Amino acid sequence: MSYLDLAYIHLVTVVPCFLIGAFLLVRRKGTTVHKRWGRVYVVLILATAVVTLPMPAEVGPRVFDHFGFIHLFSVLVLVSVPAAIYGIRRRNIRAHRNHMVGVYVGGIVIAGTFALMPGRLLHTWLFT
Repeated sequence: MSYLDLAYIHLVTVVPCFLIGAFLLVRRKGTTVHKRWGRVYVVLILATAVVTLPMPAEVGPRVFDHFGFIHLFSVLVLVSVPAAIYGIRRRNIRAHRNHMVGVYVGGIVIAGTFALMPGRLLHTWLFT
């Protein structure tokens, strides 16, 4: 699979995450709607994180000539989502909330901001 294929898959999964995540953050928690959309969000955000791992970093320093700082957000998601699920299953609402807000802010908002910076593929697609 090419870098561009991975980038398209990444966009197809992360854009709905941005929208669904925002919806979940402003809606009442614990409802059937929250739980159902939360499951969709979790599947999409995990897919987003997994698909970014084979994508090489194009900006900044790299480890193993592949991984960059932006890959840390993928690790954040891959660790925090299971922790959030574990938290809610244990009825630890605070842990669940903190992990999921961290995933949204770190994994979508901050990582998305970095993805829009000059030199990155998304910036090229949108602004040139």
